Amino acid sequence: MHEENPAPTPPTLFTWEFAADPYPAYAWLREHSPVHWTRLPSGVDAWLVTRYADAKQALADPRLSKNPARHQERVSAGGADGTAGRSAHAKGKVGIPGERSAELMTHLLNIDPPDHTRLRRLVSKAFTPRRVAAFAPRVSELTDRLIDGFAERGEADLIHEFAFPLPIYAICDMLGVPAEDQDDFRDWAGMMIRHGGGPRGGVARSVKKMRRYLAELIHRKRADPGDDLISGLIRASDHGEHLTEGEAAAMAFILLFAGFETTVNLIGNGTYALLRNPGQRERLHRALAEGDEALLANGVEELLRYDGPVELATWRFATEPVTIGGQSVATGDPVLVVLAAADRDPARFDDPGTLDLARRDNQHLGYGHGIHYCLGAPLARLEAQTALAALFRRLPDVRLAAEPDDLRWRGGLIMRGLRTLPVEFTPSKIEQVSTM
Repeated sequence: MHEENPAPTPPTLFTWEFAADPYPAYAWLREHSPVHWTRLPSGVDAWLVTRYADAKQALADPRLSKNPARHQERVSAGGADGTAGRSAHAKGKVGIPGERSAELMTHLLNIDPPDHTRLRRLVSKAFTPRRVAAFAPRVSELTDRLIDGFAERGEADLIHEFAFPLPIYAICDMLGVPAEDQDDFRDWAGMMIRHGGGPRGGVARSVKKMRRYLAELIHRKRADPGDDLISGLIRASDHGEHLTEGEAAAMAFILLFAGFETTVNLIGNGTYALLRNPGQRERLHRALAEGDEALLANGVEELLRYDGPVELATWRFATEPVTIGGQSVATGDPVLVVLAAADRDPARFDDPGTLDLARRDNQHLGYGHGIHYCLGAPLARLEAQTALAALFRRLPDVRLAAEPDDLRWRGGLIMRGLRTLPVEFTPSKIEQVSTM
């Protein structure tokens, strides 16, 4: 008599150990439970979509709403109509802490067409590729200034001294936040990063402070507009349509909130990946020395795929019964597309666990897919390319100053990034390279 093989044991998700290296767990899910029902640390039950083909389908499926009210409706219904699915038992909170009480819900990550179509069209008029391209010299200036701040020491924490301040100051400049107020934004943003996966109170307080400030700044810009993004949001119109002050505040908030943290993690995770892959780092060194910027641009796309800043796409909620990867998803169920798992799917990418800066067939999902594709992706790419080029040119022998196992990762749900990245280098080499 033969005993049946026991069902494989699912991996433990969302622990500190998982945060340090989630990829083995995601490989297990792709193979054994590609659309996986689980309870999140917040108490919400949700489906995790882990295969590339299923992820791409879900990201573009109009039956999956971005509006958190869809979730609350089904939780409140308690399954009385038989359509609330498993979400009736999910009592935790979804979305960014504090955004509802701060009246910042009407941004692109929380709305569906036709409102999404209208707002994205209006915001795109202000946040243009031309505006991003014109901002390149300022990003270079900020990058060099930050490196100058630690260049003579021979050591640095590249998260707190480089990857974090660069995008926060850059987006503040682009939005039109006066220089004397930018340190306040840095403090609020730091609170969001430090507590993104833990206590929500600090994040909510920072969001409310940011909301009050943005309301005042929008009022000032309306009276005295400039050539900045907030002034552009105020001016944005189409056939008589305008952004309301609340919509402009919500859009400025999400550009700042989503824009800075994704770039912090892109620069931090990307630098760490290059430090752990000396062959690819040397390849980048040679390209930069030869003035070949193409490998850098292509390499940033590979870093987005290999260990991108956004681990899970933001929340979606089924508006009707949906089948994803053969799994039935009930009306109201939350769905989270695991970009980190999809972008290492061997069914889509050759040798996905290997970093290859020259990878060509690389249609990763690091910034999403479909109508919710990240609006700020061009700015994040510009900042990452500028930061990595300057860092490895000016710090040619930069190396980790800690064992990889001693590094700690932030355990948030959506974003994934290092808490610190201690490095050391030779100051004399920096001075020689930076004066060329």
